[in-house]
Amino acid sequence: MKVSQLAKKLNIARDTVRFYTRLGFIRPSTNETNGYKEYGDKELKRLRFIICARHLGFTVEDIESLLMQTESDMCNSPIVRKLIQRRLKETEQQFKETLALRNRMKTVIEDWKYEPYMEPTGDMVCQLIEEFLNEPSEET
Repeated sequence: MKVSQLAKKLNIARDTVRFYTRLGFIRPSTNETNGYKEYGDKELKRLRFIICARHLGFTVEDIESLLMQTESDMCNSPIVRKLIQRRLKETEQQFKETLALRNRMKTVIEDWKYEPYMEPTGDMVCQLIEEFLNEPSEET
């Protein structure tokens, strides 16, 4: 299948397919007749793995390590486990920060209920944002 067909199957941009091809993460064959890159089921499966890993927050470098591990049949290696543990720790930290931001937004919205309502000017909007940013962060 061509770049466009692979991209359509995975619901991604053609440039995404080309990007991972340039990195060498997927290796299509070249049609000798027309010079087009041709992607098969192996590339489809591998690219699906890459896209899933990216959605899970893995970096390109992490994915490269994971692919090297799977190519050497060491998928259960400590390196893979460490990558996943590190990504989990980062995700948990992001979740805590997002939850704290959510709580701070709720508090500020509640506080603003008691502010006089009038048409906001540019200065007022900036002041509201600045007040929001100056609010103490709540941890949960």
